[in-house]
Amino acid sequence: MHRGLPSCIIAAMEEIRTGKPGAISVAAYRQAGVDIDAGNRAVELMRRSVGSTHGPQVLADVGYFGGLYALDGQNPNGPVLVASADSVGTKLMLTSIMGTYGKAGQDIVNHCINDILACGARPLFFLDYVASSHIVPEQVAEVVAGMASACRVAGCALIGGETAELPGIYQTKEFDVAGFIVGNVARDRLVLGKEIQPGDVVLALPSSGLHTNGYSLARKVLGLEGDPVEVRRRLDTYEEALGCTLGEALVEPHRSYLAEIAPLLDMPGRPIKGMAHITGGGLIDNIPRVLPDGCAVELDTSAWDVPPLFRLIQAAGHIDPTEMARVFNMGVGMALIVAPDQAGSVQASLSESAEIGRVVPQTGDERVVLRGGSRV
Repeated sequence: MHRGLPSCIIAAMEEIRTGKPGAISVAAYRQAGVDIDAGNRAVELMRRSVGSTHGPQVLADVGYFGGLYALDGQNPNGPVLVASADSVGTKLMLTSIMGTYGKAGQDIVNHCINDILACGARPLFFLDYVASSHIVPEQVAEVVAGMASACRVAGCALIGGETAELPGIYQTKEFDVAGFIVGNVARDRLVLGKEIQPGDVVLALPSSGLHTNGYSLARKVLGLEGDPVEVRRRLDTYEEALGCTLGEALVEPHRSYLAEIAPLLDMPGRPIKGMAHITGGGLIDNIPRVLPDGCAVELDTSAWDVPPLFRLIQAAGHIDPTEMARVFNMGVGMALIVAPDQAGSVQASLSESAEIGRVVPQTGDERVVLRGGSRV
């Protein structure tokens, strides 16, 4: 079963089997090269410059999952454009090794769709940016074909983009994929979390894996750095705990929640008060983005099944549970916050969901409190 696996993964699987954890590392993501705190600090430093460009049409400061621009600033029911930009990140290093370029295209489209969906918007159009040290036309075409496939499913137009060849900036055979999306929603239909209050219920929609975040840490602790041939051999190893190869689990495309959530946005009574797309920053940093001042959430970590891939990563890196919840989605791709008397009807309309927590008054610095043991 373990033939060809690096020793860290073998040890991790033994810890999962026996339930005996190893030593705990601190700030593992920072040690892997990504500093979440520095990213948050950068946002704060740029806030004044960004705000200096805003007129009355801009409806929100930075911090929401999408930028909000009212086409008719005086109309309370007028159309609002919701825009977002993001990239696939270091997941692309595995994409290059495995040749799953089409999946990378799906990743970026679905990520961006979920961001604006968290504000209540449906997608209108998408633009892409593909950059590399040296253009390989077939690879670029496969990436864009994946984007087009995801756009067709979402009813979103892929209207253009940029392909850049930048030797000296990108290392040989490496590339980058970013996306830019614009959607729309009536102003009185925006979902911004302003009505959230203590007692509201937190529902979770499952993720399809790591989505597009946490790969720098995952690659480090799973021994997926270095010689591409050796990394590919490890990626091709079948994992019984995962039900597929390690590589298949890691490059599974980012899931879109548009088809499930769009009907909820049209329900009478507007049951969804807030939505958080669980991306970089994990559960810890993303849910507070939709919480009003004075509110926090308590999450019951025994209320949902954490997929084996996350447990494998945690054991391999001896990562503290709180840091896991700040780096990864832990199996929760989208969190919905609804009034308690609406939770049942919302769940009945979803194919799969779980009630994972409640909104509570904030009593300290923490805005996401994990309860229920060490499953996360």
